[in-house]
Amino acid sequence: MSTMAQSVLALGPNALLSALGLWRGPQQVEPTPAEDWRQARVDVVIHVDRHQPDITFCLASLLAQTHPLGRVLLIDDGGAERDHSVQIAREFARANGLPLVAIERMWTIGKGATLKRQARELDGDVMFVLDGNVVLESPDYIARCVQKLYEGVGTASVRGLHRPSRMADRVRWASSPQFRAWLDGDEHVDPRRPRDGWSGLWGWFNDISRECIGTFQQRFLDRGQMALFGSVGAPAFTATAYRRRYLKDVFDRYEPMYGDGLTRRPELFVALALCNEGYHNSQLPEVVAHAPGAGLHALACEHHHVSSAFMHSCHAFDALLRTPLKWPRRWWRQRSPAARLREDDMRNARRVVEAYRQPFGERLTHQQGRPVGWALFFGALEKVLVPLLVLALACMAAWAWLAALLLVDAVLWLAALALVSRPGERLRMLGKGVVALPMRHGLLWTELFTVLASLRHWPGRALRRAAA
Repeated sequence: MSTMAQSVLALGPNALLSALGLWRGPQQVEPTPAEDWRQARVDVVIHVDRHQPDITFCLASLLAQTHPLGRVLLIDDGGAERDHSVQIAREFARANGLPLVAIERMWTIGKGATLKRQARELDGDVMFVLDGNVVLESPDYIARCVQKLYEGVGTASVRGLHRPSRMADRVRWASSPQFRAWLDGDEHVDPRRPRDGWSGLWGWFNDISRECIGTFQQRFLDRGQMALFGSVGAPAFTATAYRRRYLKDVFDRYEPMYGDGLTRRPELFVALALCNEGYHNSQLPEVVAHAPGAGLHALACEHHHVSSAFMHSCHAFDALLRTPLKWPRRWWRQRSPAARLREDDMRNARRVVEAYRQPFGERLTHQQGRPVGWALFFGALEKVLVPLLVLALACMAAWAWLAALLLVDAVLWLAALALVSRPGERLRMLGKGVVALPMRHGLLWTELFTVLASLRHWPGRALRRAAA
């Protein structure tokens, strides 16, 4: 998914925070892990929900991975609306010698419940979760994620970068040895190939919009947060490697309170729950995965679902959002000579060294917050205030101020895209950014709808949470 969990605005405190992180750079610490990542057992969970056109591409990319895999589970959660994904996956796995375990559900229980069951039933060290339409473009995607995961006990999840699938990617994978073994000489007909020129142009605009929005979030906002905090506040992609034990602890902790209703994006709720315990959600810029977009008409709906899940998750973990309010007191305490001496003694006595190390526990989050809480606070603030500001300017007919605001924001957004692009691709990315500007500005009104809908249901949700 390439929609943003945080604000699409480039003129805001979160963008400034990420720019500061990119300017300062990450901590230069050589980790000394206590465990060997090469010995980790990795189980793969593929969540399928009407992914018939893409499931073979997903399995082909898994077969191309360099890290050995343990159990590979494919769970069809389509319910009564399921397609033939499982049958096609079984044929593909049989042709390539992949030990695939497929589970078909007669009714849909949701992705959150699926992750909960597998985190409890599997016995591997790492649980790699991806959707059935995701293709791991980098052959070392899983290996690099597991290696990063084992650099420190404070890292709970790792993911790479995500971009929309291109037709050239699908053509290349369709000619791979895995596909040839499955087709056995037959011709592959891709159901996602554009039927005519108009649908091809519509898909091109859809891919460009998603690519630019995803690039701004992952290569600018998330990369800056990684440099400052060693963690991403609100990741919005599913090809993720988890420490299975940490994931199981999250569901054991919050199932009595929320059941299986972990928002529309349970992976986002899980990410904030891990941050609430003091763990890191890391992102690797050197490995890439891609998935086809659902169509330009679905972009606004997807963005609403992700924004709504982000706001609800922030409400569930409000202690993280109160981090800026706790910072002055924490800063004053850390200035005392006794606190500095105690910190030096702990650093010297620690045998396992890792970057951005912080104490674990929900109690400490309530007492002093977490560094990544700054990004979550600014992200929630932007989602609430920016759409209301745009609406207020429109209601007051302050068109000059509104145009100036959108113009400055567009210039900063294009500058950020050019900054994070490779030197030879900056002009091309600037052109794509200009094409995607109308869709991006349209998402501001989606965020306004999300905020109003969240505020409408907020009192009842708060009362239910207090009663629990």
